Amino acid sequence: MKPKKAALTGLLALLAALAAGHLVAAFTGLSASPYLAVGNAAIDLTPAWLKDFAVTTFGTYDKAVLLAGMAVVLAAVAVAAGLVSRNSPTPGSVVVVALGVVGIAAVLTRPDVGQLSVLAPLASLAAGLYAFRYLHRAAQRDEAGRENSSRRDFLVTAGLAAAAGVAGQFLGDRTDVEGSRRAIGALTPATRAPEIPLGADFVKDGTPSFITSGEDFYRIDTALSVPRLRAEEWALRVHGMVGRPTVLTFEEIRGRDLVEETITLTCVSNEVGGPYVSTANFVGIRIGDVLREAGVRAGADQLFSTSDDGFTAGSPLDHVLERGLIAIGMNGEPLPAEHGFPARLVVPGLYGYVSATKWVTDLNVTTFAEDQGYWIPRGWATRAPIKTMSRIDRPKRLGKVQGRTVVAGTAWAQPRGVAEVEVRVDGGPWQQAELGADVSDSTWRMWRLELDLRPGGHTVECRATDKGGQTQDQARLEPVPDGATGWHSVSFTVE
Repeated sequence: MKPKKAALTGLLALLAALAAGHLVAAFTGLSASPYLAVGNAAIDLTPAWLKDFAVTTFGTYDKAVLLAGMAVVLAAVAVAAGLVSRNSPTPGSVVVVALGVVGIAAVLTRPDVGQLSVLAPLASLAAGLYAFRYLHRAAQRDEAGRENSSRRDFLVTAGLAAAAGVAGQFLGDRTDVEGSRRAIGALTPATRAPEIPLGADFVKDGTPSFITSGEDFYRIDTALSVPRLRAEEWALRVHGMVGRPTVLTFEEIRGRDLVEETITLTCVSNEVGGPYVSTANFVGIRIGDVLREAGVRAGADQLFSTSDDGFTAGSPLDHVLERGLIAIGMNGEPLPAEHGFPARLVVPGLYGYVSATKWVTDLNVTTFAEDQGYWIPRGWATRAPIKTMSRIDRPKRLGKVQGRTVVAGTAWAQPRGVAEVEVRVDGGPWQQAELGADVSDSTWRMWRLELDLRPGGHTVECRATDKGGQTQDQARLEPVPDGATGWHSVSFTVE
């Protein structure tokens, strides 16, 4: 067989395998699609340092980069399988079976799929093996002069695979999440968050707006595909070390006295000066009320939450009893799908990996000795209180400023609150910045400072002090294991 046809045989067999698995997964659960299951398994096996590198380097595109990298690797393997099978289909068939076994293993180890989900990788294996051997025979018959139909066979296989893949994606997305969100209508809290006062931000000077829109709110999670849940079918199980286990439906939560709170969430992967911090008005019910009704037993010290996609987080029980929310709304509307619809946890003062479980379906009252959340065995700290931090939003790094210089930025220290931000230029004395209006101790605080600087290059640094008197650490430490530290600095030029 000619090399070109051999390589194409491998690629089309791969396409047929992935498409067949994706189509079957549309009926058994899209997470069982072999391509997504292997990707999720790769995320689960990623060490902390590599995960941190991916987030730092690619930001919210880390999952797209993973999927693209997988596509390149699989394509290379498929081409190689075809090339080593120019004389016999056996070597390529072995490669197809090996990839199929990997897909089966990935699905069987996923916590968010049922037993029937194994049908998806089995279909993928069968389709890939059949397509490879069928196209191999067709190509060999053509080259032996017995037929001249391999071109047609290749085109038909490609068309059928593409159609199956598109159908799988369409059917997999058939859950009408947006229809469910629209049916909820307005969420009217019994207790509203205070109005954001004028002067809470300095947008004209370069800070973000105080309230972050759903589109701009940072998203860091382990889900390759956003779970598609309808509020009408969702339920939250509360169990473990409680006297009265219970199950709450969406309507039961909505029927309670809802509270609205303005809360800043922060990702532990945020580098010094990084963007992974956002603020919104969340609407929901207090976790403490639910747990006290369930009757927490003596000795419990952890709330272990589980997402629909299998992610888990362990939160200090005393902290969530005091401050945590089961949120169903964000900025005046039901949660967006990518931010946890129908419900998520929001706990001010803790980094998200131990507190902010999206698409939450299970709350287990337990102990830290008994259960570990997703990121703990991967090298992250068990308890993760948010550190006092600040960043410079303007001037931008290596930017140019004309005329009088305004340095502006953001500081946070949930749930202690920000008391002071200081700025210094070129290693000189610290100067106290003007603070924006203080909204609450669970939110960020904006700041600004006008400077009269000579033309030329300059470097500014900032540091915050919280209301407990703790000043932001100077030592520069990476996010692992419990959040980055260090003073943010920016170099720029005054013209």
